[in-house]
Amino acid sequence: MEWVQSMWRERVSRREFLAASGAAAAALPVAAVVARAEPADAPMIIDCHAHIYSEDEKTYPPIEKPYRPPAGKGTIAHLRQELKANGVRRAMAIQTFTFYRWDNRFTADASRANRDVIAGVCTLDPDDTKSPAILERYVKESNVRGVRSIPAKSGRLDDPGVDALWSAAERLRIVVCVLVNRDKRPEIEALAARHPRLPVVIDHCLNVAAGPNCDAIVADMIALAKVPTLHAKLSYVVTGSAEEYPFRDMHESCRQIIKAYSPERCVWGSDFPCELWCPKATYAQHLRVFTHELGLDAETKRQVLGETARRLWFAT
Repeated sequence: MEWVQSMWRERVSRREFLAASGAAAAALPVAAVVARAEPADAPMIIDCHAHIYSEDEKTYPPIEKPYRPPAGKGTIAHLRQELKANGVRRAMAIQTFTFYRWDNRFTADASRANRDVIAGVCTLDPDDTKSPAILERYVKESNVRGVRSIPAKSGRLDDPGVDALWSAAERLRIVVCVLVNRDKRPEIEALAARHPRLPVVIDHCLNVAAGPNCDAIVADMIALAKVPTLHAKLSYVVTGSAEEYPFRDMHESCRQIIKAYSPERCVWGSDFPCELWCPKATYAQHLRVFTHELGLDAETKRQVLGETARRLWFAT
C-alpha cells in the first residue's frame, strides 16, 4: 500500500506543479482546439480510462481525505456529456482508488445502470482472500469486465494474492489492467507467463513521464511488447508531458510503443475527468492528440481509438 500511495503522490505532485506554473487547462485560450462529434458511421471510439464519482456521498462514502474532482466534474452526467460531445461511444470506468479505495460499489452500480455507455474495472485488495469471489460476483452481476492489479502489502506484484486475482480473471475471461512502475517489469513477465490466456493492459505504460528516467521507462515498456498478451494503454501522453498542448515531448515515445506492440495491442484513455487528472488538456484536446497531432494513419487510429478496446471489453 505504501508503494501505491507513493506513486499517486508523485503523479499528484507533478499535476500540482504544472497547474501552479500556469499550464492548467484554464489558462488555455478559449479558441484552443476542440474535437467535433463524429458522424454515426464513424469508426468506434472507446475511452479506456475514465474515473467516475458519485454525488451521493451517503450511499457511496469516500475515504478520509479523498482526492476530489472539482464540483460537478467526474459524474456520470459529465462523462456522458464529454462522450457525446466528442464522438466517443463507450468508456471503461476504472475504480477510483483515491476516492473509494477498495469499495467498488459505485463503479459496479454505475456500470450496471449505464451499460449502454460504460463497463467497469474494479480494484480489489490482493491481500483479502475474499477478493477473487467478490470479483466473480461483480463480473456476473454488475457489468464489470476487468480488474485493476496493484502490488500486495508485500510490495510485490508477483504475490500469491495478486496471482489469485489474475487466476480468477483468466477463468472469468476478463481483462487485467496492471498499474505499476518499471521496477515491476520482471514480475509482469512472470505473471503473464503463468497466465497465457489472460489479456493484460499496462496502465499509463509504466507511467512514462518526461525526465531523466523517461528513456529507461520507454525501453522497459517496449521490451514487454515481446509478451503477446500484453497491451499498452497510451494514457500517459498528457500526464507525462512537461509541455503544454499538443505535448510534443511525448509523441515519439508514443509512436515507438505503438510500433512495438502494434496498433492491435494499444488503447487510448482520457484519464477523465481531465479537470482533475490532466488539467493541462481538455477532454477534446486529449482525444485530438491521437486523432490529429501524432500523425497516425487511419487504420492505426481505428485500432488504437476503438477496435482494440472493443475486442478486449465489448466483443461479447
